[in-house]
Amino acid sequence: MISGRVVQLRRYPVKSLLGERTSAADIGATGIAGDRVLALLDQTSGRVASAKQPHRWRGLLTLRATGGVTDPVRITLPDGRHLSSEDPGIDTALSAAVGRPVTLVDAVPPGATLLRSHPEAVLAAGLTEEVLADESRLGSVLPGTFFDFAPIHLVTTATLDRIAGHVSPGAGTVERYRPNLVLDTDTDAFAENDWVGRELRVGPDLVLAVLAPTPRCAVPTLAHGPLPRETEALRAPARLNRIEPLPGMGPQPCVGAYATVLRSGRVADGDHVTVGS
Repeated sequence: MISGRVVQLRRYPVKSLLGERTSAADIGATGIAGDRVLALLDQTSGRVASAKQPHRWRGLLTLRATGGVTDPVRITLPDGRHLSSEDPGIDTALSAAVGRPVTLVDAVPPGATLLRSHPEAVLAAGLTEEVLADESRLGSVLPGTFFDFAPIHLVTTATLDRIAGHVSPGAGTVERYRPNLVLDTDTDAFAENDWVGRELRVGPDLVLAVLAPTPRCAVPTLAHGPLPRETEALRAPARLNRIEPLPGMGPQPCVGAYATVLRSGRVADGDHVTVGS
């Protein structure tokens, strides 16, 4: 039996913006309370804005979103100004900050999609070039949500530590890979690959089902607030853990795993974790 503990809980109230760490959270069918409750909709294309298309949206990672559980989401702009998601001029301010007309939305418009640039093409061409991108609908596992695939993304400290040995000192790993749960377990790096199809029990009540390894896009390579660009954040997983996350996808650089919620529960830092057989 694999065991461990929760060492970090993180949520991202606005899709593709920087998020926040929390010491405890309720986790239900739609993931961590307050996670991906809002998104920016491109008024020109009608698509959901995503830093997965860096040439257009990498500036999203200069903004930070917090709150949104019992109070409005608070968005901090690069110049330090704070906005409430309920401010009348929020769309104008966000459009100016990202350089493109956007609308802050709390529901997925029917048929809404996003574009995911081919990550290794981004590395080859640079951040300012438009490269081949795949269009996908949101909420593959949980329709009607702003999740790309599943509501929970988890990763182990062993995996993050292994990658940290291949990136620049101070480049950061947790912030770049944007997990919800960081777990310290008695396993080697990339053990999450072997958890697919297994259940994780977290704290007294929460039960998760692990669905697939998490294929990485170009987002980990981008500047995240004060953290600089770091191309090894993708190149290292490509060398260390290139596997096929889902049938038909082909080998991809993967970090962590996606999960869905089988039984809701409240989770806090330090809670015990077990991985079922």
